[in-house]
Amino acid sequence: MKYADEFRDKEIALGLAKAIRAEADPQKPYRFMEFCGGHTHAISRYGLEDMLPRNVRMIHGPGCPVCVLPAGRIDMAIRLAMRPDIILCVYGDLMRVPGSQGASLLKAKARGADIRMVYSTIDVIRVAEDNPGSEVVFFAIGFETTTPPTAVMIRLAERKQLENFSVFCNHVLTPPAMQNILESPEIRNIGRVEIDGFVGPAHVSTIIGTAPYEFFAEEFGKPVVIAGFEPLDMMQAILMLMRQVNENRHEVENQYSRAVNRDGNLRAKEEVSDIFELRDQFEWRGLGQVPYSGLKLKRAYAKYDAEVRFDMHELRVDDNPACECGAILRGVKKPVDCKLFGTVCTPETPMGSCMVSSEGACAAHWTYGRFRDHQQRRAS
Repeated sequence: MKYADEFRDKEIALGLAKAIRAEADPQKPYRFMEFCGGHTHAISRYGLEDMLPRNVRMIHGPGCPVCVLPAGRIDMAIRLAMRPDIILCVYGDLMRVPGSQGASLLKAKARGADIRMVYSTIDVIRVAEDNPGSEVVFFAIGFETTTPPTAVMIRLAERKQLENFSVFCNHVLTPPAMQNILESPEIRNIGRVEIDGFVGPAHVSTIIGTAPYEFFAEEFGKPVVIAGFEPLDMMQAILMLMRQVNENRHEVENQYSRAVNRDGNLRAKEEVSDIFELRDQFEWRGLGQVPYSGLKLKRAYAKYDAEVRFDMHELRVDDNPACECGAILRGVKKPVDCKLFGTVCTPETPMGSCMVSSEGACAAHWTYGRFRDHQQRRAS
């Protein structure tokens, strides 16, 4: 298959659903976490949960870089943007992410901060070239997928000898977060959910490959299946995970072989390793401090590090106590478990990051899942 509609074939999907029902042990629970927000949206959009047996449960994970960015990092960016000599460049989905006390970059822009939405890292370079009298800072965010473009941007800035350019780095890594969900004492104290396997991230794996998950699968005894975003991808991945559980296996399997291999994109990984290094720890919204899960610029590139350049200090602030984003990101709660969902918190008036991001679990349920809930209530 090579066209998108072929991966949405109804008859094949029904066949996969039939196979899942046939192979599901009715006496055994199957609890699979899809780490990536794109998978969460595919499940909701195509109603895949309705095709699964009752004992097969999909658990939404923290796979949205906008969602997991803590409020303190948003506050740091706002403070930086309010300086008169700063132009802060951001991707559009960051603009409404809440910081502390209802603050956001969008509100800071309304107060006069020079914050500009960009579509690519090349746009940031152009802004820096066009505004030599200002300090241009890129609010870098994302998993392993978006880190290589940031690395290439720094290389280009160095080649062009840009003196007014820097990066506020918030790039994070997925395998440490998956490990943290399973073993962190803090997660156990604030809530955890039993997980029998993971649907591994797709775009991330095109960069890092499947190899980084091999130790994780062996160490924790949890199968991982890397899957694409189409409904047939998801259904096949669920069937593959179920077979591993039934056979008491815990391996890394690659359903998304048309785009992912074991080693990933070697050139992209080389660029990233040349410019970035691991932080000792980095805060994730909902997960707390996760060891060796964040990146920072190496000392050789310190002049492009906004945290060094502007002496930025780490801010740690509490989330809105009424918002359940943290528990939703851990898979402990569902969007409908939050009393704000669908009332004061909607995509137009988001109270938490899970509703802001187009990949957030709350946004997915608002767009697709709430109609399913309504139909189920009517049927009952």
